[in-house]
Amino acid sequence: MLVIRAMAVIGTGLIGTSVALAASRQGVTVFLSDRNPVAARTAAALGAGRAEDPPEPVDLAVLAVPPSHIGAVLAELQKRELAHSYTDVASVKSGPERAALHHAPDPSRYIGGHPLAGRERSGPLAARADLFQGRPWALTPSPLTSDAALRHARELVALCGGVPVVTQCQVHDDAVALTSHVPHLVASLMAARLREVPEEVSRFAGQGLRDVTRIAAGDSLLWGDILQANAASIVGVVKDLHEDLARLVAALDALAEPDGAERVRGMRTVVDLLDRGIAGLAEIPNARRGTSVEDIPVRAAVADRPGELSRMLDALADFGVDADDVTVEDAAAGEIGFTVAFAVPARVADRVVAELMAEGWAAGPESGARPGWSEEGSALPAVRT
Repeated sequence: MLVIRAMAVIGTGLIGTSVALAASRQGVTVFLSDRNPVAARTAAALGAGRAEDPPEPVDLAVLAVPPSHIGAVLAELQKRELAHSYTDVASVKSGPERAALHHAPDPSRYIGGHPLAGRERSGPLAARADLFQGRPWALTPSPLTSDAALRHARELVALCGGVPVVTQCQVHDDAVALTSHVPHLVASLMAARLREVPEEVSRFAGQGLRDVTRIAAGDSLLWGDILQANAASIVGVVKDLHEDLARLVAALDALAEPDGAERVRGMRTVVDLLDRGIAGLAEIPNARRGTSVEDIPVRAAVADRPGELSRMLDALADFGVDADDVTVEDAAAGEIGFTVAFAVPARVADRVVAELMAEGWAAGPESGARPGWSEEGSALPAVRT
């Protein structure tokens, strides 16, 4: 069984430093390097590892550099025999794999990787050891990738608390074009509109604008590299979006007309687009919470007494569950009160249920929601009033 005892992280920005922090906290010796020595020393000062070259080949090297640099950096590191296995964390996979197969001295020791996690901030100071907890981590082995490289990559994902998803490069790139790259473009375009309006308009910025534009603050040079590397997949999504926007423009023009028939047709189009958006949102795991794909649905019984539901919501707020993410239903037939349903990250589900029960509420995961919970244990007993 392979065990990562030492690894190197090349590139100490947000993702690279977060990987290093997570591995260091698991007892792995991590060696850090960056083209900007200050960034590597900053990561080291945060406890991510040592800003120095390893004295001997490490088990795994993690390339946290832009997609267009993967091939050249991989070839240079393999020539130096820096590590036994190599992976990367770039958000585009097809180009780096082609470069590795073409330029790397030994492409069998390389496997593409991409943790689907991040923040709107960049640099080592934005790094977090728990950034990847419960998050999908794509692994894209090439036809030449060795079993040892794949096992090393899986172990890295486990060290960081991620969920490995083995897939093909093109499948990955087409998916992230829709789920990551185009959303960033839309956020940037929306934020850019604020430069075209009078300054006082920004005083009316609400939460909706903040939510839509939050990710626009990413590193523009890095994102330019990403968009270039995945342009073939991105352009298809943008064209589809362009068609929807064209329909929306025509519908809004119709709504602005005094003609009743045109306005009716315009409203139908607008409502259809909005309904499609609502339906699409339902396809995103935990879309409202924006948390881990490993969230566990939980149900709790609440007595029908004044203030009892508010007390429950206050308790849930301590676990990061907003009232907007809670649904309340009538208790089952023959029982009194309400059933409250919500979701919490898998790593804290046991503690949440235990604390709710300690406070007097009958609680448990939804039936079949989690391996290891019996059907009997997940049932809610009647609420005593």
